[in-house]
Amino acid sequence: MRAGYAGRGLIYLVVAILSLFAIWRGSTPGGTGEAMASLERAWWGIALLALIALGLAAYGIWRLVAAFWDLEAHGSEAKGILARLGQVVTGLIHLGLAVTAAAILMPSSSGSGGGSSLDKWTAKIMQMPFGQWIVGIAGAIGLGAGLYYIWKGVSHKYMDNLRAKPLTLKLRPALTLGLVANGAVIAIVGFLLIYAAWTLDPSEAGGLAEAFDWLREKPYGTVLVTALAIGLLAFSLFCFVNAAYRLIPKLKTDDVETMARRLAN
Repeated sequence: MRAGYAGRGLIYLVVAILSLFAIWRGSTPGGTGEAMASLERAWWGIALLALIALGLAAYGIWRLVAAFWDLEAHGSEAKGILARLGQVVTGLIHLGLAVTAAAILMPSSSGSGGGSSLDKWTAKIMQMPFGQWIVGIAGAIGLGAGLYYIWKGVSHKYMDNLRAKPLTLKLRPALTLGLVANGAVIAIVGFLLIYAAWTLDPSEAGGLAEAFDWLREKPYGTVLVTALAIGLLAFSLFCFVNAAYRLIPKLKTDDVETMARRLAN
């Protein structure tokens, strides 16, 4: 779990820094695939990419293990099963990202650009029976998950599973901002999937890079894109803090003081 959160923090740290550099140069930021591909240009980037691959694999495995043994204490009712299915999906996604990072490390994959994009997968799914509905439902789930993470950040629900330490308490505003930013990205990606299904146009779907593009087209687009990039930088901090201080709900004991308990006293 801790290695997984650290690896996740590394990739979002790279994405956020590269995004801010891109904005400063006047261009649109890219996504996770582009960020990982850019690391292979330097020896230290190769080492960092290897750590990211291991970390993302660890996070994917953690999500699958947590879902199987219900370590997040979601329960076996309909709501809990849905949450655990979400853990399985995010686990598989992060294992896929780990494979992408590992593939970039291979000499034969130089310049591959991070593998298949979401719009290509959307096009393949739309060619299947009921493919339009599958994409639309996936988008609705993504939109709902994004809104849930925004609520989790704004309501400070994440503090239930973080140790109360001087550092975590001081970083509460940044942790909240990071979780809200992550939720915003997931919600936008979900919305783009719904729009792709509605218009029968797979090219409308996309991941983080397309989320940046979508925001840039809006009024005050540069401000919105910059705010999101800063938010993702805060989310990388959120991941690092979780790597160090997160508690596993099912293994949590009453003698451990959480942030929520400290602030409630």
